[in-house]
Amino acid sequence: MRDNSSATILERPAVSSRQPSGLRWGLLGVAAFSFTVPFTKVAVAGLSPLFIGSGRAVVAAVLAAFALALTRQRLPRGVQWARLATVAAGVVVGFPLLTSFALTSTPASHGAVVIGLLPAATATAAVLRGRERPPLAFWLITGTGALAAIAFASLQPGGFGQLHRADVLLLGAVIAAAIGYAEGGLLARELGAWQTVSWALVLASPLMVFLSMLSMAQQLPSGTPVQWAAFGYLGAVSMFLGFFAWYRGLAIGPMSQVSQVQLIQPVLTICWAGLLLGETLTWTTVIGGLAVIFCAGAAIRVRLRPAPADQTR
Repeated sequence: MRDNSSATILERPAVSSRQPSGLRWGLLGVAAFSFTVPFTKVAVAGLSPLFIGSGRAVVAAVLAAFALALTRQRLPRGVQWARLATVAAGVVVGFPLLTSFALTSTPASHGAVVIGLLPAATATAAVLRGRERPPLAFWLITGTGALAAIAFASLQPGGFGQLHRADVLLLGAVIAAAIGYAEGGLLARELGAWQTVSWALVLASPLMVFLSMLSMAQQLPSGTPVQWAAFGYLGAVSMFLGFFAWYRGLAIGPMSQVSQVQLIQPVLTICWAGLLLGETLTWTTVIGGLAVIFCAGAAIRVRLRPAPADQTR
């Protein structure tokens, strides 16, 4: 398997060797994604988590359908549809819904630390999906990162030594996204990066429309202008436009370096949680975040170290 993104779908070989340009695009994509957790927290204060998790996918699916139609992309074929279903289940259905429900009862900064496992989790999923044999150090470091995140979640006030429902949902979201990103990384080599996400959005749209209608039947969405603006950002940017900058950065490359930029996403998210939501950062949040980010970065570096010998595959 070629160099894999730490937490997202991979693009085809770099189209340019201009590293600074690739890093700039990658940073722009990560900056866009870093607002996802805080804005979800804002939205769930007035809107149903089911409506947010499904409705944002509907908004993104409409944009994706227009993009696919305007650029006249070819239809996926055969087993590609089944693989797109895996991508959709992870990044269109699983991650948005699970994080939306989790953030109804936990601070955004807390969620950012647990979701900080995503780079290492995606690297693990890519290893398993690609049948790679990374060194033992990879598994040791990845396991340490997972234990650090679980320990952080279980040692929070009000539930010493126990995982809360929100933490289980967040861990489930990480697993769902990791599987979806790893499968998408392979599929993007055949369909293209943003095309893979767009087809996944379109494929999942009937289910997400149904869930949105079910949510509205239970309770008509009613939020403040700020809450609706946060919802609009989640649909238009977090689930669609943000991928354009991120994938552009990966395409320019080098992917092994640009992909690691996403390790700063939890840091940015925690900062936004403090600045925009007024959340107070505790030492456990800071230490937990640093531990998870360090382990994720170390795991990715260990995995990428033997890559030159495999790049001709």
